[in-house]
Amino acid sequence: MPAGTTSGTPQVLLAHHLRQLKLPTILREYDKVARECAGDGVDHPRYLLRLVELELIDRERRMVERRIRAARFPAIKSLDTFDFTAIPSLNKMLLLELVRCEFILRRENVIALGNSGTGKTHAALALGLAACQKGFSVAFTTATALVHQLMEARDERRLLKLQRDLQAVKLLIVDELGYVPLSPTGAELLFEVFSQRYERGSTLVTSNLPFEDWTSVLGSERLTGALLDRLTHHVHILTMNGDSYRLKQSAARRRSPTAADRAEQNQVITETVDPETGEIGKP
Repeated sequence: MPAGTTSGTPQVLLAHHLRQLKLPTILREYDKVARECAGDGVDHPRYLLRLVELELIDRERRMVERRIRAARFPAIKSLDTFDFTAIPSLNKMLLLELVRCEFILRRENVIALGNSGTGKTHAALALGLAACQKGFSVAFTTATALVHQLMEARDERRLLKLQRDLQAVKLLIVDELGYVPLSPTGAELLFEVFSQRYERGSTLVTSNLPFEDWTSVLGSERLTGALLDRLTHHVHILTMNGDSYRLKQSAARRRSPTAADRAEQNQVITETVDPETGEIGKP
């Protein structure tokens, strides 16, 4: 018999064993569920079933939360808040299909191309969130940050470990490729990451540049050709050209008066000038 099963109160021992077994939801819920089942006339197997189902649901929720934290998303976004009408060039059905995350099982890549402010990062974050919810490990970074991380790891003699960690991730999201030109060393290190993931894991890249202009970022036609050859072999391309979300929102805010402005305008409208005294007053 396990130690402690023959002495002590049942509640104390049960709490101890449930903690040892790492079943916090059952520990938290067993007494309440027992009272509910007793009131409903539920038998013991169904009582245990309810407890185990609660534990499994809560455990999955905690695992999703851990994957989201590990991904290091700059923000949590889903397609529920994505404005498809603002980007007519986007293949909506393709993006909705990608959210199912079957491309990750097939180790396929995704590239989102379009000018700044058209929702590329939003789409990437939504796909990353969906992947976390479906049980896949995800890592999110910008191209500049990733290159800096790789060069720092190389200088500290831990590059191989970092490369292995990046290779193990099921979905690697590299945002904003093209905004900052890379050094020759940085471009080669980035190429190594993409090359090592080729047909081993899915990579999602967002860029404000068409493919023919990637040489201006990577600095070498040979390297650019080799990188695109690997990225585009099994790829889904999201074309996202259009007017900038941010510019539209900024313009809308400038056009739309604030509550204080409207109150001031209403006050001016309702004020009148007394023809005898010349004083300003209200009618």
